[in-house]
Order: sequence, then C-alpha cells, then structure tokens
Amino acid sequence: MPELFPVLHDDDDLLIVDKPAGLVCHPTKDGEWSSLIGRVRLYLGHAEGRLVNRLDRETSGIIVIAKSAAVAGELGRLFSTRAVRKTYLALVEGHISSESLHLTGSIGDDDDSPVAIKACVRDDGAAAETDVVVLRRWEHDSLAYSRVRVEPRTGRKHQIRVHLAHAGHPIVGDKLYGSDQHRYLRFVEGRLTDDDRQALRLPYHALHAAALSWTWRERAYAVEAPEPGMMARFSG
Repeated sequence: MPELFPVLHDDDDLLIVDKPAGLVCHPTKDGEWSSLIGRVRLYLGHAEGRLVNRLDRETSGIIVIAKSAAVAGELGRLFSTRAVRKTYLALVEGHISSESLHLTGSIGDDDDSPVAIKACVRDDGAAAETDVVVLRRWEHDSLAYSRVRVEPRTGRKHQIRVHLAHAGHPIVGDKLYGSDQHRYLRFVEGRLTDDDRQALRLPYHALHAAALSWTWRERAYAVEAPEPGMMARFSG
C-alpha cells in the first residue's frame, strides 16, 4: 500500500505529519485516501483524530493532529495565539530588493473578484503581519525569482499568499494570487490550458510549512518537514 503521509512525530497525544501538496485537509466524497483527515483515520484506526492546524490544498508541510477532544481543545487555543512559531519556505516571482520585509496590510474578502474565496489587502480588513527574509535570488529562463523564509505573526485566510502578491512577489505557481486569477477558475473546472501550465511553471504553488515550535504541558516541541522535491528542483 502506498504511504499515507510522512510521519514526523507520534505519541499518545499527538500525531504530526507532512501533508503533501495537492491533498485537501477536510473530508471529500471520494473516499478516505482523498483527504488528509481521511488518511489520518486510516492511520489511527479510528475517527478521533482532529486537525489542530490546516493548510491550503496546494500548500505542503506540517499538520498537527490531536488524538482526543481534550488535546484538540488545549492545542486549538494555543495555536490561536502567538505562542506557536510557524516558519514557511516559499519561492516567489521577481528579485526582492531588500533583505527582509515586514508586511502589515490588513486582509479581507476581495469583493471585486469572481472567485468567492479570494482575499486581498484592504483598509477595513483584519490586522495581519508577515515577516519575510530573502534566502536566495536566481534567474531561470530569463525570469527572476527569490527564495524566502516566511513567518506569519497572525493567521488570516491566505495571509502569506495575499501579502506576498500585494508586495509584488506572488508565489510561483499560485493560480489565485498570480498574474491571472481566472486560472483558478479554469483549474477547478478542469480547463487549465497548456499556456496556463507553462505560465504557472509548477503543478502546485511553491509554499511549504517547514517548521513549527511551541511549548505545551511543560514540554517543548520543535518539528521540521523537509522541503518538497518540486521546490528544491525549481530553485536549483
């Protein structure tokens, strides 16, 4: 049987896994293999696993699963605060001119978008903070890219993707916040063209939840997930 997911940590209270890009977190109608929570139930052998954090379908990386309702409640409250340090890796379009960015645009729904789930920076949105550090700049096929480490200080919907796109550096492969939001509609309708795929350059957007650290019940947790091969190959 194929691997359900890479397991990063497993004890009496917690299961921590590395979610592959392209896998949704929540149940679908296509069976247990089609979602992360379905695979968790297969792994545990029961339905008591609860996701403490979540990632977008195309974002890979660390997901924490509580093995009981009590643990889920405790960790859910902890993860809603700034007590948990979250570190992401991303590949973005263009060379970021400074060595670091502190992005603070408030985030809310994009009322002008044909995509209902799209968010944007807007004055009346919820406060959001994202720290970005440039790790590398390079060029590929005469186009400029930057590899960055990202630490969100708040947890707004699509926060990292929205902030980087608003700063002029959308994540490589982002169908919704890249140069043409209609690519997302074509994707969900199964109508992506060869030109779309060429423009996106990657099958999934290049965002990876690489590290999480927190202290709970007097124990320090620090978990890392290796960068997926798709991103490592593209950035050389």
